[in-house]
Amino acid sequence: MELHITPALALLREHHLLDHVSNLTDFTATNVSYDSRKVKSGTLFFCKGNFLPKYLASAKENGAIAYVAEREYSEGNGIPAIIVKDEQKAMALLGAAFYGYPQNDLFIIAITGTKGKTTTAYFADHILAQSTDKHVALFSTLDRVLGNQPEDKFKSDLTTPESLDLFHDMRVAVNNGMTHLVMEVSSQAYKKNRIYGLKYNVGIFLNISPDHIGRNEHPTFADYLHCKEQLLVNSDKCLINAETANFMDVYYTAKATTQPEDIFLFARRGAEVVLPDGRQIDFEYRNDLEDLHESEFELTAMTEKAKQLHLDGRFTTSVPGDYNEGNAVAAIIASGLAGAKATDAVETLNHVHIRGRMEMINSHEHGTIYVDYAHNYASLKRLLAFLKRQTNAGKVTVVLGATGDKGISRRPGFGKALTEEQPDEVILTTDDPGYEDPMKIAREIDSYIDHDKVKNIQFEMDRETAIKKAIDDSKNNDIVVLAGKGEDPYQKIKGKDTPYPTDVKIACEYINELEK
Repeated sequence: MELHITPALALLREHHLLDHVSNLTDFTATNVSYDSRKVKSGTLFFCKGNFLPKYLASAKENGAIAYVAEREYSEGNGIPAIIVKDEQKAMALLGAAFYGYPQNDLFIIAITGTKGKTTTAYFADHILAQSTDKHVALFSTLDRVLGNQPEDKFKSDLTTPESLDLFHDMRVAVNNGMTHLVMEVSSQAYKKNRIYGLKYNVGIFLNISPDHIGRNEHPTFADYLHCKEQLLVNSDKCLINAETANFMDVYYTAKATTQPEDIFLFARRGAEVVLPDGRQIDFEYRNDLEDLHESEFELTAMTEKAKQLHLDGRFTTSVPGDYNEGNAVAAIIASGLAGAKATDAVETLNHVHIRGRMEMINSHEHGTIYVDYAHNYASLKRLLAFLKRQTNAGKVTVVLGATGDKGISRRPGFGKALTEEQPDEVILTTDDPGYEDPMKIAREIDSYIDHDKVKNIQFEMDRETAIKKAIDDSKNNDIVVLAGKGEDPYQKIKGKDTPYPTDVKIACEYINELEK
């Protein structure tokens, strides 16, 4: 891979990003990086994010031949300085060019939504693996999968990675023979221009509810919604859950850049949805069965363009929860638009396992423990409501915390969900506190709980101790819900990823210890 200065500058000018160049020389970059520690000879270095001038000095010493920044730095004296109006946008454009535009060799399904992105991504990944004979890559919150060898699969650090990492991984996937890509797209990816200029074959909009609103994320819900909607603006075909909040806003955003025949709508049969004049629901689905182990539903095409995809049928998913049926429907339709058949979904959806999503741990004397990534109002409420419908539970105990430094809006949402679903006991604990005091976060959640409805609230800032306490206090017919972390193997504390055994491991090992 390489990038010559002349086409690089032309690309920046085309997007009105180039301000000026100092110390211009004729060069060809043979590496790109925003991390000075990974710079080697021939690197074009990007001064991004929380950048300190000393990083540029280090990059130059390690072999950087030019740098891209929003201003000049004396530490870069002697090498070309490409000064741009928006460094993040420039990095995305030049990154795609350096790696040879790998997105052009992939059929890309992109997914956004406040909840359900990961589940939908895994559903679509399994369907497409069946239809393409395992030629599908996956960029998810949990995993990055670039091929079919063990070394091609690793844990994700971001839902949507930085642009240089994103295009690097796309290039690796293409070189590995992958023809399709399923990727989650976060609102922060658009807020921070990580995916500037990237287009998708199919964009899925699952839902929207207040989340990621706070001092370090989105200043308002309107800003959050706007960033989510950019996925539809950048998609050839749009698939929208017509039951989402703010549906009209979402629909007309898609319609502004997409022909009506390329916009597909789906909804649960009988759902009360308000549609634009002349629009119909393209696909309806109906729940036939749901229990703690699987869901079964029927999907029906309602319009001529939907019928042409031949996706009607009955499907069973191994991921329980009626709220996951909409995620499965989105995956089926999007995969159908990518060439998959209904039989591909029938043969795979009942074999999908997603780490940290509705994982059930049985015990003989301490009830049933459920581990789920539910980390905002909507997902926690749906999880608790589903469990209450499906079980004859005795006592219900919920263990949860809220992240620090971000997702501030989740704290009142947790209080609201707990008040509405009224578990018997709540243990507030630590969940990625960052630079904040976890007890202060817990007290804030508690302030939003109606104590007349939820009377037993405890505080235990050591999450492992909190989990063990919840199990200790539960009997055979009780339920313990461990919400928020899923199978995250670390706690984010004061800027560091501190190793953490995972909720699943703690619960399993403790139950084994108790029941020896």
